[in-house]
Amino acid sequence: MAKKRSLLSRWWFWLVLVLAAAAGGAWLAYGETATRTGEVATAYAARVGCSCRFVAGRSLEDCGKDKLEGMELVSLSENAADRSVTASIPVIAADTARYREGYGCVLDEWEY
Repeated sequence: MAKKRSLLSRWWFWLVLVLAAAAGGAWLAYGETATRTGEVATAYAARVGCSCRFVAGRSLEDCGKDKLEGMELVSLSENAADRSVTASIPVIAADTARYREGYGCVLDEWEY
């Protein structure tokens, strides 16, 4: 008959524990920086994407080509009825810019 091993003696338990500790340490070290960088990237992409779409009249897919290097995680979505473009990085940040006659594209007010 096979002998049962306790939870603490199983290799996968320790692997999961080490990976969770590493992920937590990485978030503590770089989490705020990633969030701030994400906020800047989404604000920039929303404003530029909105101007490209509603001022220049290009398609949103074509506007996606204007993203800078390093902005591959930023996705753009359009609300044609509201004349707005939302840029987002999942779980990190999202910003919306709306076209206003006479002003062009303006970011929605940030809430802190």
